[in-house]
Amino acid sequence: MVHYSTTAIENMEKSFRVNFINSLSGFKSSNLVATVDKQGNPNLAMFSSAVHLGADPALMGLVSRPRSVERHSVENLLDTGLYSINHVNKKILKAAHQTAARYPREQSEFDATGLTAEYLEEFAVPVVAESQLNIVMKLVEAIPIEVNNTEFIIGEIKKVIVRGNVVNYDGFIDIEALGSVSLSGLDSYHETQRIGRLSYPKPDKEPRFIP
Repeated sequence: MVHYSTTAIENMEKSFRVNFINSLSGFKSSNLVATVDKQGNPNLAMFSSAVHLGADPALMGLVSRPRSVERHSVENLLDTGLYSINHVNKKILKAAHQTAARYPREQSEFDATGLTAEYLEEFAVPVVAESQLNIVMKLVEAIPIEVNNTEFIIGEIKKVIVRGNVVNYDGFIDIEALGSVSLSGLDSYHETQRIGRLSYPKPDKEPRFIP
């Protein structure tokens, strides 16, 4: 057993500390966030911070990285108010990971990685055609987090595309069947294996596995 104090963490070598702290939150979702700038030029970037915020209204949140360098995706969605969140699967894993490279603003990550920008008739922002689950988002609010110069981005779900027959009778989406992968740390990707779904917890009843 090893204990790490605040002092010990602060004294870690920078890259070691970054990997260490990024691993603490456990498995995270891996998503490609697609945006366009004011001229309509597309951008694509990896995010591992997507979180559920509520079902009515249907909201999701993202945490941006610190604004110590240009953040094209965040700047674009703040300018246009639109973006899409796209699940990463094993087939596009390397291309998705590559979008985190620091391409110049004028370079589209779609073109650089070979991924396909698919435009829907009613939205000016693309989704990733190779992703099995696409979510078109409209910006609701961006909350500055001053302590580390990041932003919490809140968006409303405007359209969902599920590319497979994986929506259960009760609304549960079997993302494992879609091949969605998870992420731990900054660069460790994982396939999942379901243990099972448990029934709604009640004080006087032991949870049971849902058939």
